[in-house]
Amino acid sequence: MARIEERLVTLLEPAVSALGFELWGVEFVRAGKHSTLRVYIDHANGISVDDCADVSHQVSALLDVEDPINTEYYLEVSSPGMERPFFSAAQMQDYLGETAAVELTVAQQNKRKFKGVIKAVDGTQVEFEVDGEPMKVSYSAVKKAHLVPQFN
Repeated sequence: MARIEERLVTLLEPAVSALGFELWGVEFVRAGKHSTLRVYIDHANGISVDDCADVSHQVSALLDVEDPINTEYYLEVSSPGMERPFFSAAQMQDYLGETAAVELTVAQQNKRKFKGVIKAVDGTQVEFEVDGEPMKVSYSAVKKAHLVPQFN
């Protein structure tokens, strides 16, 4: 996670938790005047549009006071959805046996992008099964990862 996202998680987590939600993750996509701050929230009973609006009001007020981002940006608050992005190895623990799409910062085993079944999580190490072969990855080497929903 980039430095700005880490600071934002530290800043926003107490406010989101106080509203009864889990702060799943934060993404800041830089695009000049069109930058976007995405705040993902989760709850065991799911997330409604009203939940997103409530968190957006709280987070927006906090960001106005603290002003951690020195450029213009759009604030988006949403659920992680079916293709939930992963922000840590620990988040993958609940999805053992599920498929994830992963992009690494540097190729491992001649793969930089792959889809693999999440087999095990040990601290910051994640083991995937990719094309029938095991592949261990340190989460620090993951640029992006998200769940791949399966429909039967």
